[in-house]
Amino acid sequence: MSNDPAQNKPHKRTGGPNEPSTQGRLLKPKAIIVFVVIALLSVGGFALWRNVTESAEQQRIAQEEQERQRAKEAEIAGRDPKVERLISELSLEQKVAQLFVVRPEALTDVGTAVAAGDATREALTKYPVGGICYFAENLQDPKQTQEMLRNSKNYTKDACGIPLFTCVDEEGGTVVRVADNSNFDAPNVGDAADIGATKDPEKARDAAFTIGTYLKELEFNVDFAPVADIVTNESSVMAKRSFGRTTEDVTPMVLAQLEAFTRADVIPCVKHFPGIGDAEGDSHSERIYSHLSSEQILNGPAAPFKAAIEANAPMIMVGHLSCVEVEGSLPASLNPSIIGGMLREQLGYKGIVITDSLEMEAATMACDSSEQGVRAIQAGADLILMPKDFKKAYQGLLDAVKSDNISEERVDESLRRIVGAKLAIGA
Repeated sequence: MSNDPAQNKPHKRTGGPNEPSTQGRLLKPKAIIVFVVIALLSVGGFALWRNVTESAEQQRIAQEEQERQRAKEAEIAGRDPKVERLISELSLEQKVAQLFVVRPEALTDVGTAVAAGDATREALTKYPVGGICYFAENLQDPKQTQEMLRNSKNYTKDACGIPLFTCVDEEGGTVVRVADNSNFDAPNVGDAADIGATKDPEKARDAAFTIGTYLKELEFNVDFAPVADIVTNESSVMAKRSFGRTTEDVTPMVLAQLEAFTRADVIPCVKHFPGIGDAEGDSHSERIYSHLSSEQILNGPAAPFKAAIEANAPMIMVGHLSCVEVEGSLPASLNPSIIGGMLREQLGYKGIVITDSLEMEAATMACDSSEQGVRAIQAGADLILMPKDFKKAYQGLLDAVKSDNISEERVDESLRRIVGAKLAIGA
């Protein structure tokens, strides 16, 4: 052991120019590169975020401005801004689908539809039709009916944002889909002829309110009633379905039922313009004809319809009557002279016009399914009821709009009536 005291002192590192120090150590080049990349990414990410945010904000402002402009234009034109917005959000395919009312089987291709599940959802997503018409075979009991109709309404609204018309023929008497089914607690109110024979509009009003009440509970929102046809021929197929033989007999009953159905929150559909009470034959199986002039029709069979129009009837069904003295043998349901001329122009009707069922022979004999929708819209109708082949009729109409044979504005014109009526009842 050394006796040198210096050897017992702790060693102090003085450092030098070539010796690294733990203080003030410089970053290595690789670390500098990483730092720079991170910094640049941060700046770039912030810039990208800012651009995306600014773009989204600009898009929002543009959409709001578009909405304001649309609402302003709608106000100037006397239109409902909400209706205009809903229509503007539809694709062309959805717009065309909205013009059809079909059987549920036409959508899903099943034998008899008694439920609305995945197949119905898929069909209504592809073809969000304006309405579905149900028949007795579709309706088993209240719970099943409510669920089927409710599901169909929800599927349609999910698909296009617009409610669905759920329709039925429930006149009472011989034409019922619900009342004669023992599984439903729904009374048959009897034939219109018997109600009309009382000469008491209150009887007609009570009958319609009874029907409308149980239909509403079952999720229906459109009834193809009342019948406004005047029947003078006892052998007519409409004899039991008509309220009477004269305008004075029929008109008060029709007006009473219009009020009652509306009060029950069900859209009534007055039928069958221009009046098929004395037509020769049955349109279900053959062409039917009238030999009256335009003036004779307006002052005779069409008189109850004129009164219904003045009472703001929301929907009128046009029958397949061929008015040979007005314009040849073309059925009224496809005839511009009857719908566009007589009903729209001469009587000033601004509500929804729906054709009678285009499955009937009187209609199928006039043109092919691919033309039915085109001819109906060109004639002035808004809703095309049950074409013989829905998908052919749909494609035919879609092709006509795409090729400008029918303008999209013409389609929108019908949609304004349809969507407005749906929103009015919260369909």
